[in-house]
Amino acid sequence: MIRLLLPILLLAGCATTPPPTASEPKSVPAPAPTPQAVPTAPTLKKETLAYLAKRGFKPISGRAINARVSCSFHDEETGYRGQLQLAVRNAGVEQLEARIDVPKRGSCQFRLADFRQTQTLPIVELVAQKTPCKVSLWEQGSQITVAFRDCRAECGGDSVNYLWPILVDSQKGSCS
Repeated sequence: MIRLLLPILLLAGCATTPPPTASEPKSVPAPAPTPQAVPTAPTLKKETLAYLAKRGFKPISGRAINARVSCSFHDEETGYRGQLQLAVRNAGVEQLEARIDVPKRGSCQFRLADFRQTQTLPIVELVAQKTPCKVSLWEQGSQITVAFRDCRAECGGDSVNYLWPILVDSQKGSCS
C-alpha cells in the first residue's frame, strides 16, 4: 500500500498552484522600507558610569565628532614619530593623512582617498578599498582616538606590529 502511495505523494509535491483568477485577490507588494534613523550611542547604567569614573575612564561620546587637527608627535626615547592631518565634520571624515615612522621597523601611511567611510556613530569607521585595513575614530571627553586594524598592506617592514593608536587632544590640537 505504501509503495503505491509514494509515487502519488512525490508527484503531488511537484504540483504548482494555478494563477489567481479575477475573484481571488492579488498579493499586495510590501511597503518600502523606511529610512533608518541616525544611530545613537547606547545609554549606560549609573553603576557602569560610576565604575568607569573610579578607574579614570570616560564613556565614548554619542555625539557626532567635529575636529580639525594638524599635528605631529615624537617620542624622544624610542624615536617613534608621526604626523596627522584630520578634518571631521558631523562625523563625516573630510581629510585624513597620517604617517607613522617606527625606527628600524618601517613606516605606515594612511590617506583618505584609499578608504571609504562605512560608519558614523558612535564610532567613525573607514574601510580600505583594496585591503582589509580599518581606521576607527571615537571621542572620549576632549580626546579623539584614531585607531588602526588589519593594516599590514599600509605599512612597510614589520612596523604594523608596533603601530599604536594616535591620541588627539581636540581642545589643544595636539596629538601623541
